[in-house]
Amino acid sequence: MSEEVKQPSKEEVFARIQRQITENPIVIYMKGTPRFPSCGFSGRAVQALINQNIDFAFVDILQNPEIRALLPEFGDWPTFPQLWVNGELVGGCDIVLELEASGELKPLLEEAIKKHAA
Repeated sequence: MSEEVKQPSKEEVFARIQRQITENPIVIYMKGTPRFPSCGFSGRAVQALINQNIDFAFVDILQNPEIRALLPEFGDWPTFPQLWVNGELVGGCDIVLELEASGELKPLLEEAIKKHAA
């Protein structure tokens, strides 16, 4: 006899995402991990974050299928990776790389850390 695994409700998943983006000033939702990204877009975006020498949190959406399924609806952004700073969606790989190239990424992240610590 096998037990049925209860899937979390949409509200429970949304609450979990809200907690993650509230508790962590910088969160990237990606495929894989920063050390072992599982797609090129996630790899490039996370490398841009690593280059800033600032701590950040990550969620591997491949290990969290319910977040993978519902985060696009939560943030109204269809693709991964997704960078969230101070509870706000910044964007995906292209936007992260543009911010890095323009020199805007590091100040954005530093401000998030400062605001979160206050």
